[in-house]
Amino acid sequence: MKTEPAPRFAWGITGSGHYLKESLAICMTLPGVDLFLSKAGEEILRMYGYKLEDLKARMRIFRDSTASAAPVGLFYHGNYHTVIIGPASSNTVAKCALGISDSLITNIFAQAGKCGLPSIVFACDTEPEVTTESPSEWVTLNPRRIDLQHTETLKTFENVQVVSSVEALQQAITDRVTCLNISSS
Repeated sequence: MKTEPAPRFAWGITGSGHYLKESLAICMTLPGVDLFLSKAGEEILRMYGYKLEDLKARMRIFRDSTASAAPVGLFYHGNYHTVIIGPASSNTVAKCALGISDSLITNIFAQAGKCGLPSIVFACDTEPEVTTESPSEWVTLNPRRIDLQHTETLKTFENVQVVSSVEALQQAITDRVTCLNISSS
């Protein structure tokens, strides 16, 4: 695995459509982004009308297609400066909070932590009632207590910032871009 000339953002997409369009719109404004897709993330992109070919024209894409999550090796060579997981499904948040890394997304989160890289997680289940857009309509959901607990646990992790809105996601990324002294497009 070769080292990139300049470290990049690693952006993970999971099986959540919670503000997916807005999250991808932010992603598209950043310089140097690689998109990491869980299997559920690939499915959700299709459900919301995104084509991998269109995304590949704008950024590198890594798919969850190896048992060992081989692309995480890129983290050991300084290829990334920041991990963003957004939107993050309750399943992904739970696995990350419990230290389970059995998918590409949970592996990049774990490796970011092991490499001391900052992570920003846009968690879906942050409030007792959440209104979100499904592929066909807006729906109101009531996250389970365990989902909210996992989100709270994740907030205690070193170098991890959990955000609960599109505005907070944008601000966290803006702050990171400023810290890194890079310009967005």
